Amino acid sequence: MSQAIIDNLTSLPIGGKDENNFNYHEVWYPLFFVEDLDKNKLNSFTLLEENLVIWWDKNEEEWRVFADKCPHRLAPLSEGRINEEGLLECPYHGWAFSGEGNCEIIPQQVIGNNGEKSPRSCVKSYATSIKHGLLFAYAGNPENAFLTPLPIVDPIAENEKNWTIINTFRDLPYDALTLLENVLDSSHIPYTHHKSVGNRANVSPVELEIINADRQGFQGVWQEGPRKGKLGTQYTTFIAPNLMWHDLTSKQFGRTMTVVYATPISKGKCRLFAIFPFQFSSKIPSLFIKLTPRWFSHLNQNNILEDDQIFLYYQERNLEILGGSKNFSQTYYLPTKADLFIIELRKWVNKYNAQLFPNQLFPETPNHDILLERYYSHTEKCKSCREALKNIKKIRLILLIITIILWSLNPIISLYINSSPQFIIFTISLISLINVGFYLYLGKLEKRFYEGQIIPPRNK
Repeated sequence: MSQAIIDNLTSLPIGGKDENNFNYHEVWYPLFFVEDLDKNKLNSFTLLEENLVIWWDKNEEEWRVFADKCPHRLAPLSEGRINEEGLLECPYHGWAFSGEGNCEIIPQQVIGNNGEKSPRSCVKSYATSIKHGLLFAYAGNPENAFLTPLPIVDPIAENEKNWTIINTFRDLPYDALTLLENVLDSSHIPYTHHKSVGNRANVSPVELEIINADRQGFQGVWQEGPRKGKLGTQYTTFIAPNLMWHDLTSKQFGRTMTVVYATPISKGKCRLFAIFPFQFSSKIPSLFIKLTPRWFSHLNQNNILEDDQIFLYYQERNLEILGGSKNFSQTYYLPTKADLFIIELRKWVNKYNAQLFPNQLFPETPNHDILLERYYSHTEKCKSCREALKNIKKIRLILLIITIILWSLNPIISLYINSSPQFIIFTISLISLINVGFYLYLGKLEKRFYEGQIIPPRNK
């Protein structure tokens, strides 16, 4: 359904009709950047503890999101395939489903039986929409989906072509609320991200203000803004329950935004989608961004995310032990206005009973290497990084083969070539050394697709 039609139908608040309670299911959530989805393969995701399968319906030419359970014997459909008719086929017994979730084929039934016409043969299907390059799914009652607004970033939606945009995503080992609390807090950047995107020398008093607040979120402002006021006033918006952005305009850089979507997966796990839109005062920075490969940008963004990944993991567990969000005013000591947005977020959680996964336990704590792993949390799900990693491995193999061949030529040259053998051997050795150096460099680069930084830059 087009966004224009959706906008005209909108009549329900995000989070359901109950004014006193926020329902996390009656919300649109981003699942993937569309550019990372493969139309020829099945893609998996877990949303609010519900396993999903995402696939391309070539018959209707749109992305579909189903519950990842065949109604027959509950086998995961994500282990199946898209068959020759363009239907989603279960791997267990070959039951096949159309884009609406209806069963079309039961290979085992005799002619005349109509088991596929029973409502019990259908797969649960989720409403979908695409905005800002993201595939969204509606987690609640399908009848409410297109009556409930998508959480969109208004400044981008007004004219997306005017922005130069960088994006990234990652599965994080902490809750969506912890992620939102962190990104709403600009005052941590000089310390946590020192030597990455921050500098301790830029620390100054932070006086935040709330402009308005209600069940749908809040807006706030930092009049002085980052870097001791050098970048101008920063405005912050929180769209409950899963979207926030900072927006500032400076003479040096033009207009810059930091946009974060937080999609809840399960207790202690969420997927971050980060969008960085720019309207530069000069064309040169925009050109550099466009020339930078997406995968290389992702490697650097992963470095930044890992600056606070470990301590946020433990912070939310400490809060839980001491009573969770309900007791935040007693467990957190918040004497300055730098924490005003955190206070407003936690007040929203408490006022509208919006605690994620209440009464559930966090998973067991793994070692730091697992908390910082990159392959399963990003690389395998990112088309740009998957392809870059594949190409790097190929180049390393080619360099290794060429170097072995060149080294094997040295004794042959010494025996059979009389004119200038030393020069030829020197040239071959030099090329081999360059190859080895490049091979080792690519090895370090390859490692960055798998492993994060144990020691953050601020501590080096």
